Amino acid sequence: MEITNLVNFAPMRIDILTILPELLTGPFSNSIMKRAQEKGHLELQLHNIRDYATNKQKSVDDYQYGGGAGMVMSIEPIAAIIDKLKTERAYDEIIYMTPDGDLLEQGECNDLSLKGNIMILCGHYKGVDERIREHYITKEMSIGSYVLSGGELGAAVLVDSVVRLIPGVLNDETSALTDSFQDGLLSPPVYTRPPEFNGWEVPKILLSGDFGKIEKWREEKAIERTEERRPDLLEE
Repeated sequence: MEITNLVNFAPMRIDILTILPELLTGPFSNSIMKRAQEKGHLELQLHNIRDYATNKQKSVDDYQYGGGAGMVMSIEPIAAIIDKLKTERAYDEIIYMTPDGDLLEQGECNDLSLKGNIMILCGHYKGVDERIREHYITKEMSIGSYVLSGGELGAAVLVDSVVRLIPGVLNDETSALTDSFQDGLLSPPVYTRPPEFNGWEVPKILLSGDFGKIEKWREEKAIERTEERRPDLLEE
């Protein structure tokens, strides 16, 4: 499956809306995400939603109508920041990170890696005012069937899984093509030097230099591992 264009002149632009931007500075200032920005493949901006609050306290939450435990993120500051950003550029997707969103899968990452401009809204408290979801959000995503304190960690996972697929981000662009889930299978076992350690040997086929047989072995092991650990993938 082809996941990227061979030539990508414009960097991907990702704007993340959050009340805790400091949670995201670490993940995006190191390793592959840092290199993607340094190479000009990714332009990433963090926006503090509190900067768009109009009250003295700069609060971005309020009690929910109808009563009940937990606060709700207010509509005004979120709408203000989205409206402002939309005057500056067109967005292919405005994504809301929420536990009840669509589960993030590799196919979705592949599709998003082809986009130009993406906005991500990180939820908090009991979530955002539903009118934001109804009138601004184009896609709702979840990284698993559990609840986090906020959407920042989910946003970091989403961005990492997408940006690594952009041509030129990884040193070896074919690496992403052989990751788990790209062909509907888990990845086969991998080994490196030394060929023997504590009596544990690397499979001799991998040392043979016969790349045809090696690829066949890897395919067989990938199917075997998928059958053992994720048989649902084979059913799909």
